Amino acid sequence: MEISSAQIKELRDSTGISVMQCKKALEEAEGDMEKAIIILKKKRSEAADKKSDRELGAGAVGTYVHNTNEVAAMVLLASETDFVSKNEEFIALAKEIAMHVAATNPTYITKEEIPAEAIEKAKEVFAPELEGKPEEMKEKIMEGKLASYFKDQVLSEQDFIKNPDTTIGEMVTGAVQKFGENVSIAQISRVSVK
Repeated sequence: MEISSAQIKELRDSTGISVMQCKKALEEAEGDMEKAIIILKKKRSEAADKKSDRELGAGAVGTYVHNTNEVAAMVLLASETDFVSKNEEFIALAKEIAMHVAATNPTYITKEEIPAEAIEKAKEVFAPELEGKPEEMKEKIMEGKLASYFKDQVLSEQDFIKNPDTTIGEMVTGAVQKFGENVSIAQISRVSVK
């Protein structure tokens, strides 16, 4: 099937991924735009996994101050090189994440940061809800309850407030694919009057 430049442009505009990757995804999806987006998301995760062990030596600080001047946030978005950290799109991503942090006030960046004590306390609270459930289902039910409970507290798990179809974690893995190097949220900070 022949892929038109208009199709490639449409996919590029909606994803921000390189022209060549968009063309390959459209060819693989036989011109189906929705399938191409799924293919790009799958490749995004694979790219992030390959680059996750690379050292982060550069980055950009994104800041956001709400128009009421009552809440502000800063995010350190780390990258491997200055070349990427000075890129306008990278800096814009850091600012978008800072705005999200100001709005949602997450406690943790990733779920790996959740202390074991917090998980155990949550399990104690949810345990009575599992009474009477089949033994083989209890673990799965508990996992679902914990994931739901901690989702609002973990930045990378949260749906982006400007686009609920994507999570902050997916935005970061998208940056890995787009810039071709490891990208990670290194630090977050939020202050508010109230």
